[in-house]
Amino acid sequence: MARISGIDLPKNKRGEIGLTYIYGIGRTSAQKILTKVGIDVGKKVSKWTDSEIALIRQEIDNYKTEGTLRSEIQINIKRLMDIGCYRGIRHRRGLPVNGQRTRTNARTRKGRKKTVAGKKKAVK
Repeated sequence: MARISGIDLPKNKRGEIGLTYIYGIGRTSAQKILTKVGIDVGKKVSKWTDSEIALIRQEIDNYKTEGTLRSEIQINIKRLMDIGCYRGIRHRRGLPVNGQRTRTNARTRKGRKKTVAGKKKAVK
């Protein structure tokens, strides 16, 4: 089993896909890493040798991944909130940050729908 950056990579996936299980590495980065190390992109993770895994580990050390990247992102968000810029205020309120509409949709960011009572009809 290949364990890189504290993550167990799935055995039955291709190398390119398997590396994306590490936070901070996407498909493009995975392809670059594997080609630089000299491993076929389509080779399954279970077929990697120990020496190939060691080379991949060394190459991934050049990237910010997992805990380091997560903490850096959290620090950046906290900085935006502290200076009170528009993006920071949106983070603070739990609303979409990048200009998406909020009249409809945006449920992922806003949470479950909170029903607001409508006007009562006048009794005649």
